Amino acid sequence: MKVAIVTGATRGIGMQIAIDLAKAGYNVVINYNSNTEKAMEVKKMCDEYNESIIFRADVSKPDDAKILVDEVITRFGQIDLLVNNAGITKDQLILRMSEDDFNDVIDVNLGGTFNMCKNVSKHMAKKRSGVIINMASVIGEIGNIGQANYAASKGGVIALTKSLAKELALRGVRVNAVAPGYIDTDMTKVLADNIKEEIIKQIPLKRIGTPKDVSNLVLFLSSDNASYITGQVVNVCGGMVI
Repeated sequence: MKVAIVTGATRGIGMQIAIDLAKAGYNVVINYNSNTEKAMEVKKMCDEYNESIIFRADVSKPDDAKILVDEVITRFGQIDLLVNNAGITKDQLILRMSEDDFNDVIDVNLGGTFNMCKNVSKHMAKKRSGVIINMASVIGEIGNIGQANYAASKGGVIALTKSLAKELALRGVRVNAVAPGYIDTDMTKVLADNIKEEIIKQIPLKRIGTPKDVSNLVLFLSSDNASYITGQVVNVCGGMVI
């Protein structure tokens, strides 16, 4: 039995990862913050392959993150994989960006990742095995107009990933980051067609990615096939960042 926690697992990339991990033999903990109905839908899909549970928690709050991890240990006795996928955007040019909009994105994207890593790593370190995969973004590497808060949060996730990889390597725990480019999710569906066309022009493979493209990499990094890979940031961007 293997146990995986996927934060922000009710839509898009997180949902695809949760389902694919269940297919791969994991018992999956589906974390969400607001939409219980959607979480139940994801659970139903995961249950076709393996046991899953849903757990409502705002991972940006340290107490919520601790309770989530403690409950998973009580239920399953172990955590083999953590996928930190929970994230938000509040885009705005910096001259118009409020302090709340900046802080909210940092708190969820970077703070939530830290909170979950802190609580999970002690269990993995004690067991001397485990994998942590943090969802970064190419925006954390190259920046983007109107996304200073998002870019800062994902850049922080990249730095956090590398630091934790060094800290936890001697305990047998691997930590890597996945950095998607433009992926077909709810966040990109709202873009106008002409904007999507301009984005595709910047991508050598000439298409927007899918959640499956990202999930495939997560499954590889979580597997024994990646046992000698840690502290890396792997882009899934169709060549946009070369």
